[in-house]
Amino acid sequence: MRRIYLDNNATTPVLPEVLDAMRPYFEEHFGNASSIHHHGQQTRAAIERARESVADLLGCRAPEIVFTSGGTEGDNLAIFGLAKAGDHVITSTVEHHAVMNACKHLEKKGCEVTSIPVDGRGRVDPDDVKRALRPATKLVTIMTANNETGVLQPVEDIGNVAAEADVYFHTDAVQAAGKISIDVNKFGCDLLTISGHKVHAAQGVGALYVRKGTLLEAMLYGGSHERSRRAGTENVPGIIGLGKAAEIALAALERGDDKKMAVMRDRLERELLQLEATGLNGDGAPRVPNTANIYFDFIEGEALVIALDLKGLAVSTGAACSSGAIEPSHVLTAMGLRPDRARASIRFSLGKQSTPDDVDFALSVVPGTVARLRELSPLYHKAAINS
Repeated sequence: MRRIYLDNNATTPVLPEVLDAMRPYFEEHFGNASSIHHHGQQTRAAIERARESVADLLGCRAPEIVFTSGGTEGDNLAIFGLAKAGDHVITSTVEHHAVMNACKHLEKKGCEVTSIPVDGRGRVDPDDVKRALRPATKLVTIMTANNETGVLQPVEDIGNVAAEADVYFHTDAVQAAGKISIDVNKFGCDLLTISGHKVHAAQGVGALYVRKGTLLEAMLYGGSHERSRRAGTENVPGIIGLGKAAEIALAALERGDDKKMAVMRDRLERELLQLEATGLNGDGAPRVPNTANIYFDFIEGEALVIALDLKGLAVSTGAACSSGAIEPSHVLTAMGLRPDRARASIRFSLGKQSTPDDVDFALSVVPGTVARLRELSPLYHKAAINS
């Protein structure tokens, strides 16, 4: 059976060039980067080259990059490394669980958290952030791109608000890295998180940008790794792969590959939105070029995901970390969608390996599968009778 993968916001396949860059560090270059002999210094030099590559992708200096195990650790380090009991933190209602649940934990530890609502397109109003500021506000943490809808937040404006108030600004850019140009100075952020497996590197590696002068308390205690900001022997192969993936992502952005991806994504949307009782979640908002979140009324999204998988197409109902959740997406309901419509929503997310033929395949199987599931849906027949 032909299988097409359009769930790249969940995870991306490791690119061959990335795997090739990693392979020697599983084999002959096995040294501990903290060792002072040849083997250790060889891997240390490779880590520092990877740090430079990640810094180039984010528009920062190499010493401002802290390697982590991924997006969740990066988000947690940024939040718990700054906010303490008595502090006030501002976030949004559409954050990834790595931020949302970290903020919930802060509340248990004596912090106050304000969650800014979004409009019907899924966007935060920077003026709402400004109005939420208090004397005790320590941190604003609002994502760059939403993992479910691809909607981009006005991070530059939010960064300006935080800077004017002399408040730290963290942004989870896990779903933005490699898809749009990132410049931490334009964003005005003090901390920014990325994850390797969203940019065609391996799972289990990521990075946190920490602006020089930001006093960040470590979460892990041990050796002085990562300038005492993240203890533990480095995941050398993963870091090397992340560095290579960052180089590839930056070169692709400079070539304009994001625009080519947007053309494929737009065609997919245009054709699917011709089906009755469908709509685009985040319509009218700026989005990353690879993501389309579409609702198909009268059917359950999970049933559609399973039916499409049986036909060889991998898509998703939303965040991979929420798979199996009974409740509808907190992102979509925060945007004002009814619970039934939120449950009827499907995310299509393209990757570097995606081709126009992949889009053709999706368009060949989705309409018929939607029609078949609607024929089985009493809600669909009831709506037809009442129309």
